[in-house]
Amino acid sequence: MRNLSLKQKTTLTNTLLLRQLELTEQLEISQQAAEIVTLDQTAVGRVSRIDALQQQSMAISTRGTAKLKLQKIAIALKAMSKEDYGYCRQCDEPIPFKRLEIQPEALHCLSCQNKTDQR
Repeated sequence: MRNLSLKQKTTLTNTLLLRQLELTEQLEISQQAAEIVTLDQTAVGRVSRIDALQQQSMAISTRGTAKLKLQKIAIALKAMSKEDYGYCRQCDEPIPFKRLEIQPEALHCLSCQNKTDQR
């Protein structure tokens, strides 16, 4: 992590830890919404059942995204402890601080990320 100052490293570590906490809380809150939908006998008609299924589907999707972000954050925090943080996993070039400020869990520089996204 020779490309980052101590202040930058501290800022990014705090950001990662805060996001980790927020995502963990989000997963706990969304757990109930992602559970099996039961038929609400007090609700009227097919629409309420479809609405419940759509909400469940959205909750499951949101949980999947949150879990993926948590994995990336864990990888970033582990890399930070090994002094590997802030380097592209593909080309091994330093990832600019501006990119890490926006997406501290980034594993690739913008150039390599664009190449990966195009595949």
